[in-house]
Amino acid sequence: MEQLSYKTLKNINYDGYLLENAPEKVLQFGEGNFLRAFVDYFFDVANEKADWNGKVVLAQPIAQGLVEMVNEQDGLYTLYLRGSGKGRKIDEKRVISSCSRCINPYQDFEAMLAVARSKDLEYIVSNTTEAGIVHESESKFDQQPPISFPAKLTRVLFERYKANLGGVVILSCELIDNNGKELLRCVNAYIDDWKLEDGFKKWVNEENTFCSTLVDRIVPGRIRDAEEVKKLEKINGYTDKLLDVGEVFGVWIIEGPEWLAEKLPFKKCGLNVHVVPDVTPYKKRKVRILNGAHTGFVLGAYLSGQDIVRDCMHNESIKGFMNKMLYDEIIPTLTLDKNDLMEFASAVADRFNNPFVNHELMSISLNSTSKWKARNMPSFLTYVKEQGKLPACLTMSLAAYIAFYSNDIQRRDADGLICKRPAGNEYKVQDDAWALDFYYAHKDDTAAELVSAVLTNTQMWDKDLTKIDGLEAAVLADLEMIRTKGAEAAYASCL
Repeated sequence: MEQLSYKTLKNINYDGYLLENAPEKVLQFGEGNFLRAFVDYFFDVANEKADWNGKVVLAQPIAQGLVEMVNEQDGLYTLYLRGSGKGRKIDEKRVISSCSRCINPYQDFEAMLAVARSKDLEYIVSNTTEAGIVHESESKFDQQPPISFPAKLTRVLFERYKANLGGVVILSCELIDNNGKELLRCVNAYIDDWKLEDGFKKWVNEENTFCSTLVDRIVPGRIRDAEEVKKLEKINGYTDKLLDVGEVFGVWIIEGPEWLAEKLPFKKCGLNVHVVPDVTPYKKRKVRILNGAHTGFVLGAYLSGQDIVRDCMHNESIKGFMNKMLYDEIIPTLTLDKNDLMEFASAVADRFNNPFVNHELMSISLNSTSKWKARNMPSFLTYVKEQGKLPACLTMSLAAYIAFYSNDIQRRDADGLICKRPAGNEYKVQDDAWALDFYYAHKDDTAAELVSAVLTNTQMWDKDLTKIDGLEAAVLADLEMIRTKGAEAAYASCL
């Protein structure tokens, strides 16, 4: 069977959308699964539906990458978007043709600089992991290429400046707060380190647009079932070394000026990409609703006997508990448009019900102390302040967190706390060492002693939670219900 390429697709009379030739308008640092299932997918749809007529040049941010695979397949790859929408199973296939080629700057640095000098270039996109946006002194101007990603970007921008070309829009997709602003800070630091001219610094800061963005799409990437891969290859009529898989849901929030919404091609074709003046409320929406839902229900759900997220969405008590927590307690504390928040929350249930992803509750349970503090505590405190009473589900969720970390503690291992589930099997709680040490030290406490110790632990919460009227008694009652009647019954009692 032939490998995917434009020639192969012509030979098999492929009748889907393809764009073989177009100006290279995007330089993308990163060629991994996420960017190809997210950014390059959006640009591909824009080519088809908005006549954007553009290509993306991929650049390996590190020495080892996919350059040979990408170029062998003419930049083509098959993307499957899979999930659930309004209760319906979705499995969509698309051959992505928005990528032109891949550059390895470690072998051909000049090729990357040539893209920088191109009059066609309009955008630079990056996703170089959370550790990618960093300023360190080991990166030098004359390295080919400089070590860090911001240093590479500085070198690319300098090349463009020297060619007397206009600035570009930089879309940073790394999972850190204020990613665009932090990237610009690093670029300015390299300009100072390398003692580059003042005119270049002025050009970088005034002629280029650095955008912080929020990206949201789960991308499992490869299909691990070899038999399924063979079946798909037979259906498609070609082999594909770059086959990619993402969930159906995807949203890209870009912090930028109003003119950018019209410049980008996404609005014209109705894609879920939005240019906003401040990305912060949307990050809060994601953390409080999506991540908050996960942390809010999974610990009790695991104690009740569940193992994966999807199955929880078929349990009326657990799903009902999650929905009440979202719609009655979390959404009222957020400031975005309520219809927008309701739509986002509705999509959460579909995402959790994805028939293609077995998302294990235990993987979500990692580091739940800091997660509950960051994801759920703000909603809890705002609700108490605004409503003057305790939120039933979030209070129960806090009790479920305590129950999960203290259920029949067996021993303290080097990397975890071994507890026992009500069903009898052992499980490992993994968190910061101080949090695990705390629960192990309190393993013989009564329920009342344990609740008091947890709520007064200012290292956990930055405050003494027993000062909140009625909370200690409520958490104690919820914890005792979880231990005596089971977590599922405790969740049902909130409905």
